Amino acid sequence: MAIRLRDIANKEERLAPGHRLCAGCAESVVIRQFLHAIDDPVVIATATGCTEVATSMYPNTSWCVPWIHNAFENASTTASGAEAMYRSLVRQGKIEDKGTKFLAIGGDGATYDIGLQFISGAFERGHKMVYLCLNNEAYMNTGIQRSSATPLGAHTTTSPAGKVIPGKQQWRKPLTRIMAAHDIPYVAQVSPSNWRDLMTNSQKAFAADGPAFINALAPCPRGWRHDPSLSIEVAKLAVDTCYWPLYEVDHGEWKLNYKPREKKPVADWLRMQGRFRHLFQPAFEHILGEIQAKVDEEWENLLVRCGEK
Repeated sequence: MAIRLRDIANKEERLAPGHRLCAGCAESVVIRQFLHAIDDPVVIATATGCTEVATSMYPNTSWCVPWIHNAFENASTTASGAEAMYRSLVRQGKIEDKGTKFLAIGGDGATYDIGLQFISGAFERGHKMVYLCLNNEAYMNTGIQRSSATPLGAHTTTSPAGKVIPGKQQWRKPLTRIMAAHDIPYVAQVSPSNWRDLMTNSQKAFAADGPAFINALAPCPRGWRHDPSLSIEVAKLAVDTCYWPLYEVDHGEWKLNYKPREKKPVADWLRMQGRFRHLFQPAFEHILGEIQAKVDEEWENLLVRCGEK
């Protein structure tokens, strides 16, 4: 289905305004884009994190669809249980199949780290559900601690840049590739700056006959230390530097969904964020080279996988 702005503007909101996410937080932008892409009924399970806390503070809720919160680690298990119950009731003739979709949402802490085994289990069982990772690259909700999604050199409260260490000392976990290795029907990496690509991939994920995984970059002004008005610009530059390439794996076929006309230096993206400010000091400048080399290596490997070279 073609994505047109006029159609989106006329749709009812499934995540209502008035939530308590920070100004400039990209998580609500990603969720709204994701849900605007489909017209089907949807049931959502959300892991503990910024989105869960900010949208469901008792006695209020921002959700206009059936929504479940269980624990930090098991949003995927909760969603897969609801999906299994729904399929069973349909098979028994107790309810009509209205094409209801099932979506689990978690931040990078709940996805890359705490909930990884639960997601893997749900995918191995073949549940017809979508998992959306809102990747702001740290445990932002609990004080900006590093996660395995945090990039090399980033300053966080548990990887503080200083005389002892230059920020986080490890490269981020390649989770999108890890999920693709499960041989599930659909996997994609998206950014809210490229909204039509994100929404098209949302449609493909929900249409998949089995599990699907979407990894969405979600800039966090509080943790990334950038102006709240620049979140989408920061997301766009992450794509244009190839730090966050946009691609999909559809039934095992790798496809590059966006190729910058001019691949920009990753330092341009790093410079926009206070969490990398220390890297531009003489003592840490060598790390800029390490980051650029790793980005270049991963980009070249992706081009080969996607048949672009």
